[in-house]
Amino acid sequence: MRKIRRNDNVVVISGEHRGLQGQVLRIDTGKDKAVVQGVNLVKVHEKRTRQRDGGIIEREAPVHVSNLAVVCPACGESGRLGVTVTAEGKRVRFCKKCNETIE
Repeated sequence: MRKIRRNDNVVVISGEHRGLQGQVLRIDTGKDKAVVQGVNLVKVHEKRTRQRDGGIIEREAPVHVSNLAVVCPACGESGRLGVTVTAEGKRVRFCKKCNETIE
């Protein structure tokens, strides 16, 4: 089970963008990378197409998931996640600081 999923709020814990928070837009499970909104912006030269104008645009580049930590919606702090099995047999993530489940 992956600990970081799409639409999770995460904080960057190491690297050039340490301390920035954002929402996970995409995850590449093969390379263990995630694209986070507003983090690791790069300038990309794009050619004009029928749908959009060309030029230099800013786009989010992937960040390795080891540099990200999930922000718990209950306690509001970033920390480690654990995985536990409920009584119904479903695997759920939980915050190790406040023991609240994260959906």
